[in-house]
Amino acid sequence: MNTNITLKIKKYLKLISLCLLFCTSNLAIAGSTAQSLGGIVGNVQSNILTIVSLLIIVAYVAGVGFALVGILQFKAHKDNPQQVPLSKPIVLIAVAACLLFLPAIMSTAGKTVFGTNAQTPVDGGLITNIGSVKAAPTTTN
Repeated sequence: MNTNITLKIKKYLKLISLCLLFCTSNLAIAGSTAQSLGGIVGNVQSNILTIVSLLIIVAYVAGVGFALVGILQFKAHKDNPQQVPLSKPIVLIAVAACLLFLPAIMSTAGKTVFGTNAQTPVDGGLITNIGSVKAAPTTTN
């Protein structure tokens, strides 16, 4: 059991080191082609925006996957309630909902923190504009 955990840790460390190697190679390329610090920052920023787009796609795909598995677990619970607890499909559907709405929530949170004029790399999914809420007029006496 202990060796299984160490193998998983080694696997994740290899994955993290590979990602770091990829990021540092991009920084080295950015440093060799850019003439100034601003150029290097621009190259790194364009790479980060690509990674953000990739993470949004992964969130959508994982959300759909969790939803499908949750539906299958509902059927498994119906067939054999003693084997599959009802909490399992409910948790899977909740995780699917969170993953599917994550890009929209992040876009809204970014606009809340950084303002409405902040540049965002993606539109946040299918819901781009919910509408504007107008404040009630105030009266002064």
